Amino acid sequence: MALSAAASSPATAPVSDARFDAEEILALALARLEDDKAEDIVSIELRGKTTIADYMVVASGRSQRHVGAIAEHLVEALKERGVKGVRIEGMPTCDWVLIDASDIIVHVFQPEVRGFYNIEKMWSAALPGGAGQMPRD
Repeated sequence: MALSAAASSPATAPVSDARFDAEEILALALARLEDDKAEDIVSIELRGKTTIADYMVVASGRSQRHVGAIAEHLVEALKERGVKGVRIEGMPTCDWVLIDASDIIVHVFQPEVRGFYNIEKMWSAALPGGAGQMPRD
């Protein structure tokens, strides 16, 4: 399925077919993160390296409130688009929020927490030759 430019719009109607490919969910997540002014967005391809997901996205918010808002908006956008089974963890404190959309896992951190855990470096180092990391502007 191709993701249209209008798919990132909140007015997009839900899709009745709940089957999405990983690239479509990734594109929707990246567009939503950019719309919400998430910072330092990094996408790491995990396909063929692990069974937990096809892609991992790591982003930062400027504060607990910003991290929480980014996460809430992303979950809403995924659900509006018809993506089923989206799970979220970490909302009470909003230092680190994880959104699990099955094939895509999104981590939204406050900058100091992201620096402490540095998961994108860990996952890139775990991949052969560090391959798979795709920085986002």
